[in-house]
Amino acid sequence: MPYRRTESVVRRLAAREQAILDAATAIAAEDGLAAVQIAAVAERAGIAAGTVYRYFPAKTDLIAEVVARVADGALVAMRAAADAAPGPLSALAAAIAAFAARALAERSLTWAVTAEPVDADIDALRLGFRRALAAELETRIAAAAAGRHLPEQNARAAAAAVLGALMEGLVGPLAPSPGADAASLRAAVQDATLLALRALGVVDARARGLVAQVALP
Repeated sequence: MPYRRTESVVRRLAAREQAILDAATAIAAEDGLAAVQIAAVAERAGIAAGTVYRYFPAKTDLIAEVVARVADGALVAMRAAADAAPGPLSALAAAIAAFAARALAERSLTWAVTAEPVDADIDALRLGFRRALAAELETRIAAAAAGRHLPEQNARAAAAAVLGALMEGLVGPLAPSPGADAASLRAAVQDATLLALRALGVVDARARGLVAQVALP
């Protein structure tokens, strides 16, 4: 009869994997993906390096999971905000604001998993994240344009351009620090969302109204 892990063993293994990912994510947020080394992660998680290797045979495997975790969180937040909106244009504004808010809340981590200079093999892992973000924006832009809430445009090109503007304006090297207080962060999210909506062809008064209606943390 084959061995079957008990429920407690499964929970313990899952908790250990979670601890490894938590440690790797924290290191990436503090010092970038280049600092995510097996030894450093093991020390942070309070376990042996050999244990980390049992879960993640190579550093790239671990980094891939960190990127996937951040990507999933960002996409879930964008979709939840958009799906709760009353119409396609409001959904677009909500998705943009949700991404902006999360990017600012996790500024260093967002930069690390999207644009930090790294080895080519790691950069290839992150390209899927950027594509997924652009695809989500493309879907929302296309829906708003189909409903004639936006001018006719190439939704794919527009999504890539908006994502680039948000990244550079919020977390890139040229992005100003918005300050740590809630009011400053909220203003930065609103400014970024307003810029994106204007760029997509929403008239100023309508864009400001949408931004004012967006629920922000």
